[in-house]
Amino acid sequence: MAIGAEEVKRILLQMVKVIEENKVYLTELDAAIGDNDHGINMNKGFKFAEEKLLAMENAGISDMIKTVAMGLLSHVGGSAGPLYGTLFLKASGASKEKNEINLLDFCKMLREGIDGVKMRGKSDRGEKTMLDVLIPVLQSLEQSADEGENAKSAFEKALNAAKEGVAFTKTIKATKGRASYLGDRSIGHIDPGAMSSCLLVSAIYEML
Repeated sequence: MAIGAEEVKRILLQMVKVIEENKVYLTELDAAIGDNDHGINMNKGFKFAEEKLLAMENAGISDMIKTVAMGLLSHVGGSAGPLYGTLFLKASGASKEKNEINLLDFCKMLREGIDGVKMRGKSDRGEKTMLDVLIPVLQSLEQSADEGENAKSAFEKALNAAKEGVAFTKTIKATKGRASYLGDRSIGHIDPGAMSSCLLVSAIYEML
């Protein structure tokens, strides 16, 4: 199953909605181990992107994803803006000249995005970051693609992988970002970036 630009637009707008609905929760998570602003900042970036998206007519997939990237880069403070901005920017580059995308295309887009986040944040899986969700999600989607599953089934499994990734961040010590200053005291807390990544995966699944 492949989806076109209008479906991609609906997914991006659903991401705006799910972040807005959870902005207080994300900020509460960040209050425990960060700067107490993750949900507020993410909501600012996505709401700015929403205005731009709603004004776009007959836009291509890559352009819409890039619009979200620029909103996040310009309106989200702390490390989240550059990291999420990079994620969407790299994904937009991987979808250039695509009129529709299938599961394999999405895997490529996510892989490019993850590589960008790794470089930008000098981080990897196991350091209590968004990568503890994004990498398992990619692995799950790639396996589903290899097995010929449809997108809905693939994203159901990917969402489960995302939730497991979020739970995993609660068990480990932060070694990146503000949370790393807490050392062992960061154990027992969910990483807010991992949770926001999980919410974005849930937005895709809900629209599918």
